[in-house]
Amino acid sequence: MAMLRILRVITRVLGAVTIPIRKNFVFFVMMYVLGAVCVYAVLPERRGARVFEFWWQELLVDVYLICALLAALPGKIRRWVRMVFGIVAYTVAVVDVYCFVKFDSTLTPTMLLLVGETTGGEAAEFLRSYIHPSVIFSRLGRVLLVLAAHVAAVGLLYVFRERVRKVLRRWQIVWRGMNIRRSPWVGIYPLMSLSIIVLLLYSLASCLENKRAEHRLMTFENIGDVEHELTEKTCANLHQPLYRLIFSIYANRLASQQVTKLINGIDKATVDSCSFASPNIVLVIGESYNRHHSQLYGYEKNTTPRQVERERRGELIKMSDAVTPWNLTSYVFKHLFSMYAVGDNGDWCDYPLFPELFRRAGYHVTFITNQYLPKAKEAVYDFSGGFFLNNETLSRAMFDTRNSRLHAFDDGVISEYDNLRKADKEHNLIILHLMGQHVKYASRVPEKRKHFRKEDYQRKGFSAKERQVMADYDNALLYNDSIMDEVLKRFEDKDAVVIYVPDHGEECYGGNVHFFGRMHSTDITARLAHEEFDIPMWFWCSRRFREAHPETVKAIKTAAGKRYMTDALPHSLLSLAGIHTRWYRSGLDVLSEDYDEKRPRLLKNTADYDKLRAGSGKQVR
Repeated sequence: MAMLRILRVITRVLGAVTIPIRKNFVFFVMMYVLGAVCVYAVLPERRGARVFEFWWQELLVDVYLICALLAALPGKIRRWVRMVFGIVAYTVAVVDVYCFVKFDSTLTPTMLLLVGETTGGEAAEFLRSYIHPSVIFSRLGRVLLVLAAHVAAVGLLYVFRERVRKVLRRWQIVWRGMNIRRSPWVGIYPLMSLSIIVLLLYSLASCLENKRAEHRLMTFENIGDVEHELTEKTCANLHQPLYRLIFSIYANRLASQQVTKLINGIDKATVDSCSFASPNIVLVIGESYNRHHSQLYGYEKNTTPRQVERERRGELIKMSDAVTPWNLTSYVFKHLFSMYAVGDNGDWCDYPLFPELFRRAGYHVTFITNQYLPKAKEAVYDFSGGFFLNNETLSRAMFDTRNSRLHAFDDGVISEYDNLRKADKEHNLIILHLMGQHVKYASRVPEKRKHFRKEDYQRKGFSAKERQVMADYDNALLYNDSIMDEVLKRFEDKDAVVIYVPDHGEECYGGNVHFFGRMHSTDITARLAHEEFDIPMWFWCSRRFREAHPETVKAIKTAAGKRYMTDALPHSLLSLAGIHTRWYRSGLDVLSEDYDEKRPRLLKNTADYDKLRAGSGKQVR
C-alpha cells in the first residue's frame, strides 16, 4: 500500500507537468505550428540562407510557458485571454510575413514608425494597392492555412465538447491512479510526463544563450547601444514575429526619448550674430572609405585621379591625419550633426544640431541623402542613424530643402541637387550624403563604369573571389571620385568651399587579413584603427573663394597637417560661416589658432588612437 501511495504521488507530480498542455491542447499545438511556419516563411531565397539553429527548442519553451500562465487562470477567464492572445499572434504573424512577401523585409522599427505616421486615407490607398488575391498563394498563405486549421479545430471541439469532456474525464481518472492496478496506461502516462520534462529541459538549455541575448538587447538605455549590440556575433536572434514586434516597439521608444530631448533643445539653438564669411558651404558625407585605398594618400591604384589633379592645381587641400570616433554610421552621424564632442558632459542629444544654428543664422540649408530616408526595408543601423533626421519637427528646424527619394547610384544625388538648386539663396549650407562604398561594393557602381578587374591584384594567398572584392571596392572609390568631381563642378563659378568627409573607414583585405567590411570588435587594435578609423578628409576652395578669403585658405593649409577627429567638425563649419554662438568652441575648431591638437582622440570612447599608433611601432600616414 505504501508503494502504491508513493506511485500515485509520483504520477500526480509528473501529471502536473502536462497540465498546461492538457488545458490548452489545441492552442499549444497550433501556436507551435504557427511559430514553425513563420520561421520558414521569412527565410530568404538565397544560397546559404539558414534558419536559427535552436528555433524549435526556444519556441517549445515559449509556448509551454504561455500555456502554463494560461493554466493558472480560472477557466472562463482563460478562454478569453487565450482568444485575445491568439488574435494578436495571428495578426502579427500575418503582418510580418506579408511585409516579407511584399517588401522583402520582416517587421522593423522603421516599418512600425511608418505605420504610426500613416493616415486613414493613406492606409486605405495602401490596402487597395497591395492587397491582392495572389498574396494568398504566396508564403502568407501558409499562415492563413494554419489560422484556418486552428479555427476548424476549435469549432470541432465546441461541437463535440460533451464527448470530449467524457473522454478527458476517463483519462483524468486513469491519470490520478484511481484504477492504477488494472489500468494498462499505468506505465505510459508517467513515461510521457518524464519525456516532456526531459524535452523541456533540453530545449531550455539549448536556447538559454539566445534568451540571455534577448534580455540584453531589450535592456539598453539608448538606441546606439542597441545598434552596437546587433553587430556582435552573440546578438539575439529574433526568429518570431512577436519578438520582432516587441523589439520594434522598444527601439522606437528609445529613439523617441532622444528625439524628445532634441526637440526640447531647439529653442536653445541660439545665434548671437553671423558675418556669412563663406557664402556657400558644401559638406559631402561619404560612406565606408578606407584612406589607404585612396590614390590621394599614396595608394598604388588610380582610384582618385580627379582629386589628385585638383590637388596639383592647388584647389584641394587634404587633411593628412584625420580619424573618425566610431566605425558605425549612426554613431558618426550623431557626432557630426551634434555640437557635442567626445568627452563632453551628457549625451549627444543634449546639444543642438549644427544645421539648426545655420538656419537661425540665416543660411538656407539643403540636405540630400541617398541613404537616410524612411523605408520599409530598413536595417536597425539606418534607423538608428536617421531617426532624428527624419523626425518632422527636427527636419523643419534643420532643413529648408531636402530630397524625398533614394537612388541606385550616387549620380542620383547630383540630379537631386540640380533639381533643388533653384531654391538656393545668397548664403547656403548644402549637405550631401552619399551611399559611397556601403556594403555591396559591386552594386555601388554602374556596370559600364567598372575599371579594375581581379587580374589587376596579384596578391599571394588571396583567392580569385577575394581579389574580385578588392577590384569592386576600388571601382567604387573610382566612381566616388567622379561623383565628387561633378559636385565640385557645380561650385567652380561660386564663392564656395567644399568639405569631404566619410563616416568611417572599411576593411578590404588590408595587410594579410582575409576580411572585408567592419569587425565591430570591442578590442580596438592598431591594425583595426588603421583600417576602420583612418579616413580621407579634404577641403576644396573655388577660385573666387581663394581670392576672397585668403586668410581662411591659409588656415585650412595650416590645419592640413594637424591631428584631427571628425566629432569636432561642426565647430569648424560654424567658423567658416562666421556664426557666433555660445555653442562654438575654438579649441575644437581646427581652423582656429586656439585649436587643441593634444585633445585625446578616443575611438568608441575607449581607445586612444595616438597611443595605439605609437604602440604599433609604425607611423600611420
